[in-house]
Amino acid sequence: MSERKSNFGIETDTITLQRFLLNEQRKYPSATGDLTYLLVSLCTAFKAISAAVRKAGLAQLYGIAGQTNIQGEEVKKLDVLSNELMINMLRSSLYTCAMVSEEDEEAREWKIFQEINEWFNIYNCVISVEPSRQGKYIVTFDPLDGSSNIDCLVSIGTIFGIYKRNSPDGTVTNEDILQPGRKLIAAGYCLYGSACMVVLSTGHGVNGFQLVPVRYLFLLFYLFLRFHRTLLNGGIFLYPGTSDAPKGKLRLLYECNPMAYSMEQAGGLATTGKVSILDLQPTNIHERSPIFLGSKEDVEELISYLEKYDH
Repeated sequence: MSERKSNFGIETDTITLQRFLLNEQRKYPSATGDLTYLLVSLCTAFKAISAAVRKAGLAQLYGIAGQTNIQGEEVKKLDVLSNELMINMLRSSLYTCAMVSEEDEEAREWKIFQEINEWFNIYNCVISVEPSRQGKYIVTFDPLDGSSNIDCLVSIGTIFGIYKRNSPDGTVTNEDILQPGRKLIAAGYCLYGSACMVVLSTGHGVNGFQLVPVRYLFLLFYLFLRFHRTLLNGGIFLYPGTSDAPKGKLRLLYECNPMAYSMEQAGGLATTGKVSILDLQPTNIHERSPIFLGSKEDVEELISYLEKYDH
């Protein structure tokens, strides 16, 4: 990262995430800026989640919330808070028409009734935005991946993917939601650990931005990142199908696809062992898939072994 410093050793030309996105937007004269503003809204949610994670002990946010999600997993208090932060920030951005979250077992739709926001169920567990606030993007996300580690102070994160709807307007359709990973227009994740870091791709490589607490801004730290440990250091990440979970554990829409997209944009590969993750056509919102991802050479070697021995 190239930065200018004054005679006092202070950076005077830092690249914030918003500045980076605006620079990228200028490369496309026909761009409306909607995606830029949506990503900025997402990062506002990341800042709020990061603050909640840091003060979780003092705010009594550790422990379970007394419910389970659609995966049958105990929901932590921070899961619930992170989910609501993501939904509310994306809804208020005016650039989303629908969302899919790991934590939402039932569909939601916003309806104004007697000046009160009320929930009611629709199809397919989709969180639908009311028409007056709708944009053209669909966001899928796991609001707090690794939440079982919250009490142990192990790094956790938010995973997200952004698609553009296929239908022109009105009610969101199944075809809008169930798109293969190749149709992603942006994806990434935010890590909450010793530092808060956003890793983002909009289809032209992968970049990393670290939250600087004093300024409360995400600054560009890594240009064209080559997941996290795997993205930075190489190697391979895998979660294959097992006898207990033949389809794997990770969910295709909001875990596998964003990670696979980021990995391929960084020069790596992501596969089920037979086909590319990004070529899979989802058939339901919480569908699972085996996944192997990592550096191109490592994954290609793994595939050769699977082809030879996995019968």
